[in-house]
Amino acid sequence: MALEQFTVLDLTHMLSGPYGSMLLADLGARTIKVEPPGKGEGTRRLLENDPHFSKQGMGAYFLTLNRNKQSVCIDLKKPRGLEVFKDLVKQADVVIDNFSVGVTKRLGIDQESLAKVNPKIVTCSITGFGETGPDIHRPAFDQVVQAMGGGMSITGTPQSGPMRAGIPIGDLGGGLFGVIGILAALAERERTGLGQHVDISMLDAQVSLLNYMATMYLMSDQVPQGIGNSHFVHVPYNCYPTADGHIIIACIGDPFFELFSNIMGIPALQDPAFKSQPVRQNRKAEIDAWVTEVLQAKPSAHWLDLLTKARIPCGPVNRFDQALQDPQVLARKMVVPVQLRTGETVKMPGNPVKLERANQSYTPPPAVGQHTDDILMKLMRYDAETVAQLKADGIVA
Repeated sequence: MALEQFTVLDLTHMLSGPYGSMLLADLGARTIKVEPPGKGEGTRRLLENDPHFSKQGMGAYFLTLNRNKQSVCIDLKKPRGLEVFKDLVKQADVVIDNFSVGVTKRLGIDQESLAKVNPKIVTCSITGFGETGPDIHRPAFDQVVQAMGGGMSITGTPQSGPMRAGIPIGDLGGGLFGVIGILAALAERERTGLGQHVDISMLDAQVSLLNYMATMYLMSDQVPQGIGNSHFVHVPYNCYPTADGHIIIACIGDPFFELFSNIMGIPALQDPAFKSQPVRQNRKAEIDAWVTEVLQAKPSAHWLDLLTKARIPCGPVNRFDQALQDPQVLARKMVVPVQLRTGETVKMPGNPVKLERANQSYTPPPAVGQHTDDILMKLMRYDAETVAQLKADGIVA
């Protein structure tokens, strides 16, 4: 596996941090959850007893986000526990957390403190607003940064009002950029021999994802509005109802429109004026109404077959059951079985990063402290007597 030479200490909880460390684990990094003794990391409790969304006392959150990881329990609030953790840092490459700003400094596990025991350590903190600026202590969750980052204002329509993305892109974006930052720091370490801190703001990530639309505003001072599933340039480009569902059609440019108008057989679309994109944009509502009326007469499969043969960009609007059974999705191993410790399996999304020489495998999420003895004795070379005393003192579990 690509990252098997690296050891990651995972101090994360909830979604943004665990998603980032899950990606590192999927790519082969030895990823060790450092959990408090007792019940462990708080996300273990989410949905743990739900009859539909849990297995063996683990909810869907924890099952998915903590595959391919190990678990060691250390009480970081006790001085001896902090010593044990720093001994573990000596054997590690990365420490990732998504605590509130200031927590790592307060615990004595920030970059400055950890670099004293391992100058090569890379630390990464994923927070709502980053570690600089006036809002660093403001609490943030997914929908907060979706809203503040601008993306919600262009999702939905003036009639519906702002809409958040259906998936928690605020949290997931933080995890994704965290992984990018960690990999960049590890690459730079190859040249300098030194680790560094990676400061990831979920709000920064949302603003970055505005991409060219942000540049358009900054160039023009024109504030974009929500336009639903349509496009501010291309027509027809929308989500359209059919006799049995919805499909997406994306006519990008004049050549696609000409092909599309021939397939649809709508007399009004044959007007030569519609060969010009500005004319189509100005009459978007009319065109969408004509297209909708025709598409509703037949099922999605009929239209997708015709449009696909003409190589017009299109696709079904899949429900979860359809998307997760799509032949292309299955062929790409994006639904994978993960075998739990009892032998029972749980299906979950696979790793989207396909490396030519990687043989992807998935191990089950760990029980609380499942690997404490193995990590302390084999990785850190503590003797059995020391480990026993640490357990007796409640330092590890």
